[in-house]
Amino acid sequence: MKKLVLAAALAGAASTATAGSLVEPVVEAPVIVEETQSSSSGIILPLILLAIVAAAVASS
Repeated sequence: MKKLVLAAALAGAASTATAGSLVEPVVEAPVIVEETQSSSSGIILPLILLAIVAAAVASS
């Protein structure tokens, strides 16, 4: 009976000793959120150019 208890104690100690590993922990990269421009800012330049062309056509 003593051998059984000793074997169980050694098996328990051995399993907890090898439970971990020396692998580096995985660290996830932070999420970077880029701020986008509003959709109205991309339309301003074409509208200005259209107004200039319309003014040039109207004056000729």
